[in-house]
Amino acid sequence: MHIHRRFAWLLALLTPLLLGGCGYNDFQRLDEQVKAAWSEVLNQYQRRADLIPNIVSTVKGEASFEQDTLTKVIEARAKATSIQATPELINNPEAFQKFQAAQGELGSALSRLMVTVERYPELKANAAFQDLRVQLEGTENRITVARNRYIKAVNDFNVLARSFPTNLTAMIFSYPVKPNFTVQNEAAISAPPTVSFDKPAAPAAAASK
Repeated sequence: MHIHRRFAWLLALLTPLLLGGCGYNDFQRLDEQVKAAWSEVLNQYQRRADLIPNIVSTVKGEASFEQDTLTKVIEARAKATSIQATPELINNPEAFQKFQAAQGELGSALSRLMVTVERYPELKANAAFQDLRVQLEGTENRITVARNRYIKAVNDFNVLARSFPTNLTAMIFSYPVKPNFTVQNEAAISAPPTVSFDKPAAPAAAASK
């Protein structure tokens, strides 16, 4: 009995050291960092989604505005917001890819909308719309910052999950590598929609007269 007690005491003393040495505590810390970074990404995506109804409402005031461009923004927003971004999503590569693709489509649709607006001087001069454009640009910049932080957090976690001997800890405690934003899509969705209040250049034909 005395030997068993000494063994139990020794095991209790060594367990934290063993877990710490095999990276268990690091996995806990980095996993929390990934979750926090992901939460901020979602907050900024939601901020963008909340701006879109006001943007659409303002643009609708321009009777001749291309409805196809506007419809694509509305549809892209509906698709992006229909995906339930649960905490489990960051551990599901297929679901993560669908979420990323939907957000990328929304960003592209917004970019096309802002380019189209350049053809409508009255809309560009609308003070309310100008304010929304500035808010959108700021939100897109925040999305980029939040996404970059998430990429860094996931990279740190994945390096630990792939390295020896911590990869053994990852296997034992079910810490698989996490999906991340892909390089090819990152280049497409990291550029904020163009927000320019400069007057468009005169057509070449008109300038030559």
